[in-house]
Amino acid sequence: MAADPPAAAHPADAAATARDLLRRLDLAVTRRLDGFLQGDYQGLVPGHGSESGEARLYRPGDDVRRIDWNVTARTHVPHVRETIAERELESWMLVDLSPSLEFGTARCEKRDLAIAAAAAVGFLTARLGNRIGAVVLHGQTIRRVPARTGRPHLSALLHSLLTIPRAGDSPRDGRDGEATDLARGITQLARVAQRRGLAVVISDFLAPDGWERQLRALAGRHDALAVEVVDPRELALPNVGLLSLVDPETGRRLEVQTASAPLRARYAAAATAQRAAIARSIRTAGADHLVLRTDNDWLLDMVRFVSGRRRRRAGVPRRAS
Repeated sequence: MAADPPAAAHPADAAATARDLLRRLDLAVTRRLDGFLQGDYQGLVPGHGSESGEARLYRPGDDVRRIDWNVTARTHVPHVRETIAERELESWMLVDLSPSLEFGTARCEKRDLAIAAAAAVGFLTARLGNRIGAVVLHGQTIRRVPARTGRPHLSALLHSLLTIPRAGDSPRDGRDGEATDLARGITQLARVAQRRGLAVVISDFLAPDGWERQLRALAGRHDALAVEVVDPRELALPNVGLLSLVDPETGRRLEVQTASAPLRARYAAAATAQRAAIARSIRTAGADHLVLRTDNDWLLDMVRFVSGRRRRRAGVPRRAS
């Protein structure tokens, strides 16, 4: 059965509802992901430690940054240096809650799915005493939650995400006529994440170009994961006649005649090209890429992603379908 991320609460009853949502998220993650994804001292994405271990032969898919050039030069065969996982890791998240995520036509809004992804990262990395911190991008505002250990800290972090007002509830906070600066958010994430660890960027990546360079710098120091949140209606227009569209970031309006088949085809082609460009930028930056859709089982997508990544790191060939 698909797991629907719970919708965030309205400010009027946010406190009581947020506690209930956190309990439901904790239960969903614990039942579906905990134990299956976790290894000793590993989080959502199996990372590397900082203490050098043994060298082994290079396998396709290994991170070229971990090539041991001294051993490679002596043996004339590429080797990589394994590292020993630390018992206490530090994970940081950039959670994009900009107005563009206040959209959803399936089981939830993209904002709800972004918070659910943050909860999964938090529950899975904090369970062994690892520290978790967050940078929250809300319109042109950036908030920072210091990295700490413990479930009370994680609950407080997620509660703050759930209770951040939407642009519609607070017109002056978010919808200010300017597109969200994702590059600035990633730069802030890199600035606060001093220790090498896991860095997760959760966004729809529908931001002006320029964030690719910052993501590349982040991935050069940390095990970086880009979680892209997508709604199916962003990929194809429905045939519903004259449709009035509003840019949630700037408030600009546009009327579109969706009865036009050529227009719908051009829109679908442009959306496909846009998503391909985002995936290419993330891949070029050296970050892992996880796509979560509002019409899919997000927990199952996470399981498949981590399982596939672990198989690739272990050099296990993919089974033919």
